[in-house]
Amino acid sequence: MNIPNRLTVLRLVLVPVFFIAFSLPSWFGSSVEILSAVLVLICYATAELSDLIDGKIARKYNLVTDLGKVMDPFADTLSHLTFFVCFLSRGIMPAWTFVIIMWREFAILFMRMLLIKQGGKAMPANIWGKSKTCLYAFTSIISILYIVVSAFADLSSADQVLRNILYVFFSLSALAALLSFVTYLSDVIKSKALSGMTR
Repeated sequence: MNIPNRLTVLRLVLVPVFFIAFSLPSWFGSSVEILSAVLVLICYATAELSDLIDGKIARKYNLVTDLGKVMDPFADTLSHLTFFVCFLSRGIMPAWTFVIIMWREFAILFMRMLLIKQGGKAMPANIWGKSKTCLYAFTSIISILYIVVSAFADLSSADQVLRNILYVFFSLSALAALLSFVTYLSDVIKSKALSGMTR
């Protein structure tokens, strides 16, 4: 297994660690809230950094493998959905945005598997896909910062304003997710990449 794939495995390992760290206060009370916030921040930063590094290494040294083509998007989906489940449980992510994002991620993952089955064909990223990725990352960052700062300081005076800001970014993330799915599906249909699949 090459270095990019090892980094992807690291991300997969960090997903349950992130969830456990996030859940500590609900399991053991507010006394571990600061510890939880610090661990959540470390897990998230490590996961995002490993994602960035593995992509750069794979492209620079031509280390793209069949395993990596499947495992990397799976790790992305698993990590993003885990982050969002945690934010949903915390009450800072609207349920409707989570449902749209969850449906989009599983639908895209399914289509990618079909494309790989048809000979490894891949559709190029579109502007909505890139916007979705940036919004996922930015929304996750500000959500985690909100959680971390809340563990160290009293935000009651500004809490509603901050939650409204988060609501806007979660809504934009869901919109970008929906539009990226529609354009991706449209591109797949136009390319006839799945026309040879037996039914």
